[in-house]
Amino acid sequence: MSLESLNRMSEAEARHALQTCCAADRWINGMVAARPFPSSEALHARAATLWATLSDEDWLQAFDAHPKIGDVTSLKKKYANTHSLASGEQSATAAADESVLQRLKNGNDAYADKFGFIFIVCATGKSADEMLALLEARLPNTRAQEIENAAREQAKITHIRLDKLA
Repeated sequence: MSLESLNRMSEAEARHALQTCCAADRWINGMVAARPFPSSEALHARAATLWATLSDEDWLQAFDAHPKIGDVTSLKKKYANTHSLASGEQSATAAADESVLQRLKNGNDAYADKFGFIFIVCATGKSADEMLALLEARLPNTRAQEIENAAREQAKITHIRLDKLA
């Protein structure tokens, strides 16, 4: 899809397309209302501006749209191969260790139990080991700290998805 396509969509179509980037209704409404976007930069600027105005409840709505990593089998599929890119080329492939996957599953469960929402992190380019280290580093935080951390990570995810969308 192109930016021009997003600009020409009906309100319902645009709402559906933008929901794939972020599921917070207030963010979607603001993005739909801001069309047409003259450039990708304007699209991203509006997304960032709107994101900064949202409440914890809006952010939690966005987080809720992410699937929870619930078992080791799903983690094995997700981290079957970890690709490291160097100079635009694949430089290494490594399978995620079973113990890391189990710790990641347990950590995700503990995180959801403690904070009431799933662990949100922009996973692009991160290995299972890196994800585990981030998760374990964030577990001691307060709920308020984690809402802010997750919101920052969700914003990164949203911008990546906007790039893919338009």
